[in-house]
Amino acid sequence: MRNKITVVGAGNVGASCALWLAGRELGDIVLVDIPQTGTMPMGKALDIVEAGPVYGFSTRITGATDYGPTENSDVVVITAGFPRKPGMSREDLVSKNQEIITGVMSHILQTSPNAIVIVVTNPLDTMVYLAHRLSGWPRTRVFGQAGQLDSARMAAFIAMELNVAVTNVQASVMGGHGDEMVPLVRYTTVAGIPIRELLPADKVQAIVERTRTGGTEIVNLLGTSAYYAPGAAAARMVEAILRDQKLILPCSAILEGEYGLRDIAFGVPVKLGRRGIEHILEVELDADEKAMLQKSVDLIRGTMSALKL
Repeated sequence: MRNKITVVGAGNVGASCALWLAGRELGDIVLVDIPQTGTMPMGKALDIVEAGPVYGFSTRITGATDYGPTENSDVVVITAGFPRKPGMSREDLVSKNQEIITGVMSHILQTSPNAIVIVVTNPLDTMVYLAHRLSGWPRTRVFGQAGQLDSARMAAFIAMELNVAVTNVQASVMGGHGDEMVPLVRYTTVAGIPIRELLPADKVQAIVERTRTGGTEIVNLLGTSAYYAPGAAAARMVEAILRDQKLILPCSAILEGEYGLRDIAFGVPVKLGRRGIEHILEVELDADEKAMLQKSVDLIRGTMSALKL
């Protein structure tokens, strides 16, 4: 039987994710959006299908404005939500996007009770926590795309600075998705060489700061949130799951004592496979990293306090 992947939200992030997924031929895709969008999801689905002959993929893609076609999905990627505009913090999004996540999860619980859910909606960690609470499912099946995107941004900035292939760069980012993230410089390498041996401290710090504000940089340049890279990051997570790759990626996961934290969704390195999160890795942190981590925790809990539970 073919895998089924549902992408909720046919906006920029959702459509980009669907396109990346289609090219990887991971299974049938359903691109669903609210009825007010009219036939928009059908149009985007057809547009992606018509790209198939050009790039050589035969993925089946269905556009829909109801959840009927999503029934029995293996993986659901939630991208639906209000986008962040210039001057708007992720915290400003909580009340609006809580309503959206609540509605989406009610449909998923009915139509795909065995699915793995990947949340992309901002504020990411808070929406992951909400989706997990609403589902009542194990934390292995509800988590968020966060550190995968942030690590990719850090890797891209390092590659640009050193003029090397980005595939040589292994960047590591923990913590909340946003300005509160914790780039782990000690665990960041280029072809196995620690980044601090290749760049002076001021250059490394500049990359760290640019990584932290990477989302804001895109918003200021583009006028809305990023979508190509977030879509690619979510698709990469889906691939790791459906192909049972046992891939180590940073994700926003519900913690149950790891890193001394409970009752929070937080960006940590995990092993992704067919069952979702198969293991959470606990890396050793020094005093400075622990301090940054605690600051990130405090900021996330502050955002979580805006939830109406």
